[in-house]
Amino acid sequence: MTRFPSVFISHGSPMVILNNTAATGFLKGYGQELGKPKAILIATAHFETRAPALTADRKPEMIYDFGGFPRALFEMTYPAPGDPDLAVRAAQLLGAAGVKAYPVEGRGFDHGTWVPLKLMYPEADIPVVQLSVQPNMSGAHHVAMGQALAPLRDEGVLVMGSGSMTHNLYELSREDIDGPAPDWVKSFGEWVHEAVEEGRVEDIANWKERAPYARQNHPSPEHYLPLPFAMGAGGGGKGRRVHTSCEYGVLMMDAYAFD
Repeated sequence: MTRFPSVFISHGSPMVILNNTAATGFLKGYGQELGKPKAILIATAHFETRAPALTADRKPEMIYDFGGFPRALFEMTYPAPGDPDLAVRAAQLLGAAGVKAYPVEGRGFDHGTWVPLKLMYPEADIPVVQLSVQPNMSGAHHVAMGQALAPLRDEGVLVMGSGSMTHNLYELSREDIDGPAPDWVKSFGEWVHEAVEEGRVEDIANWKERAPYARQNHPSPEHYLPLPFAMGAGGGGKGRRVHTSCEYGVLMMDAYAFD
């Protein structure tokens, strides 16, 4: 059975589906590069809970958790099935590691899930389970969640984190998708790049205190936390950057794989 790396991808704006950017092209090709998994477990920045939750619907509905975008986005669907058995299995793995988690029903696919997966696996024929992030908890907590779920990689499951390398929407200008990244964005992205490729898991976990311009790039932590999760699922060692680009000046679209 194929053993997939754990991966972190930046899903950016929902417009990544309609635009023709470097990130769009990367996501379209990355699913083919990885191959087809048995199932996908994805920690998404847009599913926030106080304790870890896993979606357990057999036929998840769509969530259009954004506004002010073209109607075409609100008409898109991603009819991938859920996988209640995987949700229960993941909750058990987390529980065995001392992290209480619970399957939930009635929670559909948010755009942190369906936007990148529609580009990566457009056939929508792979079962998908979403895992919530806990913005009230530390980066180390998310590393530990990833480590607990690492055995799923030996079962043909692609374990993913979906967030954004940088995510300060207060500084975003929709009028200039190709706008240059300011130094405070580039500095943060390069710090993460070095930390990941050197396997500095404690730095990635303690990013608020150690990364340059941490709070300026992430006024709230939910889009960063899928990164330490993916690093943990990869064994907490070195990762490699598989894509880098920037949109609207402040949305770095970097992606990492942890083998």
